Amino acid sequence: MSIKNEFITFIHGLQDDICAALEKADGKATFREDLWERPGGGGGKSRVIADGNVFEKGGVSTSIVHGDLPEAMAQQFGVTNSQFMACGISLVIHPLNPFVPTVHANFRYFELYEADGTLKDSWFGGGADLTPYYLDEKDGIHFHTTFKNACDPFGAELYPKYKQHCDEYFVNKHRNNEARGIGGIFYDYLRPDENTTAAQRLAFSIANGKAFLEAYLPIVERTKQLPYTEAHRSWQAYRRGRYVEFNLIHDRGTLFGLKTNGRTESILMSLPPVARWEYDFHTTPGSPEAQLQEFLKPRDWTKQTI
Repeated sequence: MSIKNEFITFIHGLQDDICAALEKADGKATFREDLWERPGGGGGKSRVIADGNVFEKGGVSTSIVHGDLPEAMAQQFGVTNSQFMACGISLVIHPLNPFVPTVHANFRYFELYEADGTLKDSWFGGGADLTPYYLDEKDGIHFHTTFKNACDPFGAELYPKYKQHCDEYFVNKHRNNEARGIGGIFYDYLRPDENTTAAQRLAFSIANGKAFLEAYLPIVERTKQLPYTEAHRSWQAYRRGRYVEFNLIHDRGTLFGLKTNGRTESILMSLPPVARWEYDFHTTPGSPEAQLQEFLKPRDWTKQTI
């Protein structure tokens, strides 16, 4: 089986596994599936959950799109008259309870072809990151340690490298480089080279995809029944505003989807159902909200102790 087909098989299975596990954790809501086609070639499966006991809104989507490389992307890659194929799984989950973190993950594969169909280039990208509103430090340790354990068999240098990439990427530069959350791992343009085969790149991406449920579900189970107030929900909505800002202004996946005529509903499913903005807002010193802002600064979570 080709690298492309093996990865496509994996992401479809992972989509099924994640949706089944999240439905079980919620206990009420189920995913609605939409099959869609891209006018330029390909399509996908968008699955959305809403108004549950645990999950206020979430989406887990797979897509396989192909065709002529859009002009904007061709200029970025420095090519002309090229064809492309992009496939991947992308998810964002926004829980109802402010003590349950929002989570994002995606794992993707890209192939670029010459005009005659010859493979010109290929690479993997992906990662996962956690966006809490209130945080118990042991949850941050668990999330990061799980992905470190997934990365380490492929090289001890990989988790620190991709953790740093995540810390540097998921920031709102227009907000004085404020972090969106507490990070995780993020990698892109992982190509086969003289030291690493395409099969090894595939195995690395699969290992991290499989780590997602192990990283996130225990946090959901621990926090989903914690009591909360409208004040907690108000802070959650305020922080969700920062999430919206990042996704619409900086996120490369969102911009790529829009530039390649992707399905807008699927691309923007990452946005929360409720968010708010307040002029010149400041947290109360010493409050749990102020504590979260301290957690948003980069740290080595795998070496923290409780």
